[in-house]
Amino acid sequence: MELGLGALGMMPCAFWSLTPRELQAALAGKFGATGETAAPTRRDLDTLMQRFPDEGSTDGNE
Repeated sequence: MELGLGALGMMPCAFWSLTPRELQAALAGKFGATGETAAPTRRDLDTLMQRFPDEGSTDGNE
C-alpha cells in the first residue's frame, strides 16, 4: 500500500482496483526490473521435496 499510494502516487481507488500483475508492472515501470527468475522446474520441486519433506510424511504425497 505504501508503494502504490506513496511511491507511485496513486489514488486509493486506483490502487485497490489493480490486479497484482498490474501493480507489479507499475512498480517495474517506476523502479525497473526486479531480477525475476523463472519458476522452479518439476525437477527442482522434486529435489526440494526430498530434501525438506513435510513433517510426518513418509512418501511425500500426504
